[in-house]
Amino acid sequence: MDKQQLDDILWRHLSSLPYFRGFLRAVEDRFYQEIDLPAPVFDLGSGDGHFASVAFEGKLDVGLDPWVEPTLEARGRETYRLLVLGEGANIPFPEGYFGSVTSTSVLEHIPDIEPVLAEAARILKPGGKFVFCVPNHRFPELLWGRRFLGKLGLKRWAEAYGRFFNKIARHAHTDSPSVWTVRLEQAGFELVDTWDYFPPEALTILEWGHPLGLPSLLSKKLFGRWVLFPKRWNLAIPWRWTRKYLDDPRSEQGVCSFFIARRKP
Repeated sequence: MDKQQLDDILWRHLSSLPYFRGFLRAVEDRFYQEIDLPAPVFDLGSGDGHFASVAFEGKLDVGLDPWVEPTLEARGRETYRLLVLGEGANIPFPEGYFGSVTSTSVLEHIPDIEPVLAEAARILKPGGKFVFCVPNHRFPELLWGRRFLGKLGLKRWAEAYGRFFNKIARHAHTDSPSVWTVRLEQAGFELVDTWDYFPPEALTILEWGHPLGLPSLLSKKLFGRWVLFPKRWNLAIPWRWTRKYLDDPRSEQGVCSFFIARRKP
């Protein structure tokens, strides 16, 4: 992937989301560009449809989400041929219907995850792809705040900070790839590939972006847009902070993990 393609990927996210969310989504977008998704495609946890609207050229076949407001926003984007309001543990489609299932930074928010994985396997054709990404076990451990407090010898405060950040991020799971691999096997998948991405330095940018992103939240509430002025000059500093992480996004110390699995025959 050449420099211009990477620039385009980052810009389409950075210009429409708070920068700390935008550059993480841009890294994930970069991975999807190199993955073939056989149709029909089911997006598990479609949310407001933003990611699908910028990451994929055409419409995805079906998106499912349990929340009304984001689903209405996704409908306005016209990103999906069909949107379903429902739970991932009870997907209203027959067995073996889809060629691919995607789920982008969604599964970590679902406490009872095993039934959802089982449903994803059920609706896939034998050999169908399941592509998803989640934060892993390093995420709470490598937060800047936790590491800083740990260096001061404040172990309990450091652990409490990790729990606090997971809470505000609504993480029900920050598990290692080995844990997810076992879950996948139990649900009827076989692992094709997995890698870690988003190094600790990138996590620090994301972490500090939460308080620095308050103006974006205000803009969204008042004007319905995360970025009020999506201009290069306005986003020059976030661009400088984040652009390098698209060049070589995989990292042995990455705090997120990407998975490609397939339903067993």
